Amino acid sequence: MSGPLHPPPLTGAAPPPPALARRGLWAIFGATFCELVGYFMLAPWLLLRLKGDGVSTTLAGLFAASGWVGIFMVTPFASAITQRLGRRPTLWLSALIPVLATTGFLFTDALHAWFAFEFVAGVASGLRWVLAEAVVAECAPAHQRGRMVGLFETMVGTTFVIGPALLALVGPQNPAALWLVLGFLLLGLLGSLWIPRLPPAHDAHEARVGLHGVWHALRAHPLIMTVGFVGGFFESGLTSILPLYGLALGMGATAAALLVSASGLGSALMMLPAGLAADRLALQPHRGGAHGARLTILHACALLTLLATVLIPLVAGAPWLAAAVAFVWGGAGGSLYTLAMIDIGSREQGITLVNSTAVLVLSYTLGGTLAPALGAAMLDWAPVVGFPALLLAVAGPGWWMLRQAQRRHG
Repeated sequence: MSGPLHPPPLTGAAPPPPALARRGLWAIFGATFCELVGYFMLAPWLLLRLKGDGVSTTLAGLFAASGWVGIFMVTPFASAITQRLGRRPTLWLSALIPVLATTGFLFTDALHAWFAFEFVAGVASGLRWVLAEAVVAECAPAHQRGRMVGLFETMVGTTFVIGPALLALVGPQNPAALWLVLGFLLLGLLGSLWIPRLPPAHDAHEARVGLHGVWHALRAHPLIMTVGFVGGFFESGLTSILPLYGLALGMGATAAALLVSASGLGSALMMLPAGLAADRLALQPHRGGAHGARLTILHACALLTLLATVLIPLVAGAPWLAAAVAFVWGGAGGSLYTLAMIDIGSREQGITLVNSTAVLVLSYTLGGTLAPALGAAMLDWAPVVGFPALLLAVAGPGWWMLRQAQRRHG
């Protein structure tokens, strides 16, 4: 994102015709929604089933982590797989593998097999994550890219709630729950098969792929890593330990758990407005053009994150402020990721776009992984000083780098 003063033109492929693009957007939205609802029903069902069978908490945690290992391992190679198979067949593969893995859960209770199924399902999730984001950004009309990406990210956020809620409604102990999961995953596969044939990527043969391609994308747009990391740290990572933070503030268990809802609400409510703002500012005169307008909003989101973090010492004396801080963390963090995706989607297409999306996903996942590990340790060892210092160490440099990029571009 720091890039040259005037960002290069789109690279990779010609934009798909409007009718084809609309069908592609409808298909990718519907297929991804069904697949994620099924996944977020499946994940808690599997953990509850393991605990019910007497598996230790540590082993259950390793089982849950195996899916993330799959995501981490496949993301750098998403562009290579896409280059070899093509975008549409890769999306088909990412929808078929979870169906096969879930079928495996139905027919065996062997723990080693469950670990294998969870790992390959994570690999499929990583492929879907990278490629779906890239296809939405590419198929969206240029003047509505912010709206479409914002809607997509908001839709993804709703599945975090809808999946577990459906599982609770059906009953985790109900044998029909896993069949319902399989039904949603099959709908996701059918929706993926409806995705139209996209125009061939013009950079399919010359684009760098794999680790080399990811490294090239990172060097071309180093702020993608920064923005993705800060977004993942504050939206995804901190959300998982907000109940611990609430308990450290002296909140009751219910109030502490509701901090997660506050963060999720902020994420759901702020990502679409951020995308709409990017579209609107891009149409207005701006010294840095559309790219400069997006940098302005990114800088504003980073500043909101920093200001909310600075309020932490006040939260200790007024725990009711914790919900407001969590709301801003979730909303600003989600908006950072959304705007980064809009920005790279506005400048790149084809395999090159897949590489840059992979960098964004990797950095977001890294932030989401480190935040609970380091944050929980600080809450345990130094809740008054260490925890705020950790968050400021992430929010401060992120804001400063975006501020410098905005100044250079302007």
